[in-house]
Amino acid sequence: MKKILLIEDDAVLRDNTAELLELLSYQVNVASNGKIGVEKAKSQHPDLIVCDIMMPELDGYGVLEQLAQDDHTKYIPFIFLSAKTERQDVRKGMNLGADDYITKPFSEDELVSAIESRLAKAAILQEIRGNRAQFESEDNAEEINTLNDLKSFFDANGTIYDFQKGEVIYEEGQNSNAIFLMKEGIVKSHKLDEQGKELTTALYKASDIFGYTSFLQNIPYQETSTALNDATMVGISKEQLKKILDKNPHITYELIELLTDDLKGVKDQLLQMAYSSVQKKTASTILKFAEKLDPKQGDAIKISRSDLASVAGIATETLIRTISNFRKEGLIEIEGRNIKILDIKKLQEIY
Repeated sequence: MKKILLIEDDAVLRDNTAELLELLSYQVNVASNGKIGVEKAKSQHPDLIVCDIMMPELDGYGVLEQLAQDDHTKYIPFIFLSAKTERQDVRKGMNLGADDYITKPFSEDELVSAIESRLAKAAILQEIRGNRAQFESEDNAEEINTLNDLKSFFDANGTIYDFQKGEVIYEEGQNSNAIFLMKEGIVKSHKLDEQGKELTTALYKASDIFGYTSFLQNIPYQETSTALNDATMVGISKEQLKKILDKNPHITYELIELLTDDLKGVKDQLLQMAYSSVQKKTASTILKFAEKLDPKQGDAIKISRSDLASVAGIATETLIRTISNFRKEGLIEIEGRNIKILDIKKLQEIY
């Protein structure tokens, strides 16, 4: 029977949640504040901890920080409970190392799904840690030879980050401490020119790696990255990546290929901006977003005019005139801020 520690200062919510979990065959211990919760976690070693954020004595952040410093408790899966008004504060907890969070009020399915998935992940990671310890004792480093191996390392060892549409992941000039693997959603990277005009330099979708500037030097981020829609990603520190590159030289070649492809993409975009007609730029950009967003048959592309103009490298007013012409020609359909492709072949012919 799996043991769960529930740390919650609201007595009614604590009792109701504990009763629910017990009915699901979990052994539940409770704590009424963070201080008691830390003591019970260290003495009872639960399989998972569900913890409120705002509490007397010691808040949820403090609980997580203290447990993360103890070798006996730092690997216990940790799920935050948060009120909707605390959503912006949740990211602080995720950065501290929390595994997940549930927003109050929550349903039984939400709670059970979060607990089951985190317990499953913890079991897998425990096996990985055990295997890694065995390999290290035999002086055999874990081999990461391909990008798929590296992405698996992100999934197993990285921190999960959730961003809402429009939120900034990092800004140009900030210290480049983390490198990210996209899981869901779309992220754009962009820069501002001297006139303050935005130029989109890249779009990232699921399975793309981004956020790297230099793998060896402490160079700040060279661009800003923003979520175009609700996005989820996994991040590891640059220090972790350095250790992987030191032990696994094969992956270095894969990353060089990745960087080369990125540079080629930027070069092609600059050439297109310099020489393509407005119609070609617009058609190419719509097709590029369609490829990245991968809508279902008949679905519209949900993207703002300013983002389309930024990627195309043209003024928003010019883009609006062009897509209006595309609509009149029957190539696209405009529904508010959304665009639906009606004739992809003709758009490809323009491109």
